[in-house]
Amino acid sequence: MKIFITGASGHIGGALTADLLAAGHQVLGLARSDAAAARLAALGAEVVRGDLDATDVLTATAKAADGVVHLAYKHELALSGAPDGFARAADFDLQVVEALGEALAGSGKPLVGTGGTLLLAGLGAHLGAPAAGAPRRPGTEEDTLPGGPRADSENALVALADRGVRTSSVRLSPTVHSDLDHHGFIPSLIAMARRNGFSAYVGDGSNRWPAVHTRDAARLYRLAVERAPAGSRLHGVADEGVPFRAIAEAIGRGAGVPARGASPRRTPRPPSGSSRGSSRSTTPRRAPAPRPSSTGTRPTRASSTTSPRATTSRPEDRAQRARQRSIMRRSRTSSSGSGLDFSCTSAA
Repeated sequence: MKIFITGASGHIGGALTADLLAAGHQVLGLARSDAAAARLAALGAEVVRGDLDATDVLTATAKAADGVVHLAYKHELALSGAPDGFARAADFDLQVVEALGEALAGSGKPLVGTGGTLLLAGLGAHLGAPAAGAPRRPGTEEDTLPGGPRADSENALVALADRGVRTSSVRLSPTVHSDLDHHGFIPSLIAMARRNGFSAYVGDGSNRWPAVHTRDAARLYRLAVERAPAGSRLHGVADEGVPFRAIAEAIGRGAGVPARGASPRRTPRPPSGSSRGSSRSTTPRRAPAPRPSSTGTRPTRASSTTSPRATTSRPEDRAQRARQRSIMRRSRTSSSGSGLDFSCTSAA
């Protein structure tokens, strides 16, 4: 297959490009700079010059490809400090998803988008506080939000399944770790710890962050573009439910600073129907939960120097995959006051 990737030269995109090429696919990689183009060419990808603002380039390349993986995002805008920067970046991402979907409508081609397991924390505001003593339940790939930043893009992506596009959304863990990660959450937290003289966690630090290795995440994207059913939501998770205090303490040990709790500050939440500052909204559509064998995914626990090999469909592997229920599609995240602890497995 000839796969078009936005964000192909980035942290996960570079690993995905290498994984796709190793599996015998061709890669068309979007590059907005000479440096990005050089990195992609060195990997063996065909370079497509442009950026997310070049809608004509995006749609023309999507039509020429056999499938699309959308990884790029306007992180600079989202983290710019502008009052509406986060919402504007999310709204722009929705426009890109809609443009790619329009280009692929009726083709049956795969379109894989990107979300995050942290989106499920927004279910706290949507569902309300649980009754006192009520048990918490696992958050799964079937859980959705009616709208909001990035949730709008996921809902629009899943809805494109009704228009003849084999869509799937990979919800990444907040920690996607490897020696390839230089700008993600963990490097940022390390930099803040060094700058502030302590490594912070919120409250008692019991909120949980899942994690996944970069090369495992890349492999999940490849399997999604190869075989995920239309309308799938897939959790890119290997290490489940890591207490954030443990993360902060590990960072503190590495940086030579103490770990310290900080009081949470509540901030206004955006309206449940759309991104803050955006007039756009998306009608939520619940996609069928992906079957445990839909991608045949197993975590490789790859080291930073070895790439995972593709999982085959050998009979001896099927029983193990059924028992594991595809650990890459599980998640444990945290939610405040929703009755959901997101601490168990994905939907079966």
